[in-house]
Amino acid sequence: QVQLVESGGGLVQPGGSLRLSCEASGFTFSRYSMRWYRQAPGKERELVATITNGGGSMNYVDSVKGRFIISRDNAKNMVYLQMNGLKPEDTAVYYCNVDRDSVTYWGQGTQVTVSS
Repeated sequence: QVQLVESGGGLVQPGGSLRLSCEASGFTFSRYSMRWYRQAPGKERELVATITNGGGSMNYVDSVKGRFIISRDNAKNMVYLQMNGLKPEDTAVYYCNVDRDSVTYWGQGTQVTVSS
């Protein structure tokens, strides 16, 4: 079965950095685009970044462009989100996501809190 396990969240001061990781299993990872979403308290879940199956194309929501970098390692079935220049408004639970054969899968999420 498909499993997505996120890690790397935590508490960081404004301007700091974190690297989120998502370990995928149960499907042929290299065939699928992967996404990171986030959900802040009281807000809808928001698509943050997408990377194509081969890693050749990435897209970002405007609010994180120039600060976040999505990457993947198909040999390790891993997708990453490097977050730099963190702001309090980046505080949210971050989720790894894949759409496989018309089914959407989510990880359990990892909390990122940006606060001084």
